[in-house]
Amino acid sequence: MTSSTRPNPTSPFGENTLLVSAGRHPERFTGLVNTPVFRGSTILSTSLADWEDKKNRSLADEHGVSTYGRFGTPTHHALEEAIAGLEGGYRSVLCPSGLAAAVTALTSVLSAGDHILVSDSAYSPTRTFLTRVLGRYGVEVTPYDPCLGGDISALLQPHTKVVYVESPGSETFEIQDVPAISAAAHAHGALVVMDNTWGTPLFFKPFEHGVDISIQAATKYIVGHSDAMLGIVTSTRAVWPRLKQTSCDLGQTAGPDDVYLALRGLRTMGVRLQQHSKSGIKVARWLAAQPEVEAVMHPALPDHPGHALWKRDFKGACGLFAIALHQMPAAAFEAFIDSLQLFGLGLSWGGYESLVVPFTPGGRTTQRWSYTGQAVRLHIGLEDPEDLINDLAQAFAASKAINTKPMEMLA
Repeated sequence: MTSSTRPNPTSPFGENTLLVSAGRHPERFTGLVNTPVFRGSTILSTSLADWEDKKNRSLADEHGVSTYGRFGTPTHHALEEAIAGLEGGYRSVLCPSGLAAAVTALTSVLSAGDHILVSDSAYSPTRTFLTRVLGRYGVEVTPYDPCLGGDISALLQPHTKVVYVESPGSETFEIQDVPAISAAAHAHGALVVMDNTWGTPLFFKPFEHGVDISIQAATKYIVGHSDAMLGIVTSTRAVWPRLKQTSCDLGQTAGPDDVYLALRGLRTMGVRLQQHSKSGIKVARWLAAQPEVEAVMHPALPDHPGHALWKRDFKGACGLFAIALHQMPAAAFEAFIDSLQLFGLGLSWGGYESLVVPFTPGGRTTQRWSYTGQAVRLHIGLEDPEDLINDLAQAFAASKAINTKPMEMLA
């Protein structure tokens, strides 16, 4: 298949076809199915005329042209092309991590004296960067209730330049009305920046809902195998010059081997996500019926407060959600976590394996955490969901065995 016949995001092809085809150009690489790993810093020119031509084309931001390895190799350009097309944006840049992607995106659109509204349920390292770093340089940061929707217009100030959204919210999984927020922000002249890692380029199309810059922690589902760190930022055409320049000014780059792993993961992301989604919903429904569980925070469940918005705007759900447990002694909770056999205890998510991690929502200023027991975030991997349910059941049994002991025995 030549580049002229390759499917593109505006074609009638399905998304799995686009996942397989996006960013691939075998005709450029002696027919190789996968774009090779190009490692390099210096990129030589054959003549002075060639050097000047490359510089001019690079300054004009012609895609795929580099004068130095930091500005990308064919390996990088393949992934940037694929993600921009799948998300529906203009262009993408790569960063060494998801947080680095958020830093690049926010730095590109904020200056001293500007004001940003950030969802109270946004990823905490992103909020920390805003308050501890950009705040030090004169950016004013105000958290807002993620459930505000279009009413966010009341919080917009004359110097508000950005509204930051993350839907669903980190840890607590509130679904935001992104179209309403975007409409209010744009009417005010502000931009909308979104962390779309949970939705992925398949389940949520940010640019169809008014977003100006979309952030992906490609470490998660795009890589999909827990073996690489990577971030991606995609923007509209209007914002692109600032984003690209800021990426260069910050020296952002990503290792070609990690990029290659992301390209490899991208090809199977569709089928993986279908299994993550199906298994995640099945496990979430089972958990909702357990006496130890006070609440399940999964947007695809009908009793989730944001379910209607999720159903309207999203094409699916990934395998990440959270639960709030009823109060239990610390020893009983420890028994529950330590008895799990198929769930690893660790950070990140989006790989093939199931994970748990306890959390306590911190730093919230607009919402009160209404549960008194311990909270646990779960990532449902590609194991058989029946086995995961059995594992959770035996862990609850181990917890119950501790919980029913006399209090003096737990002291």
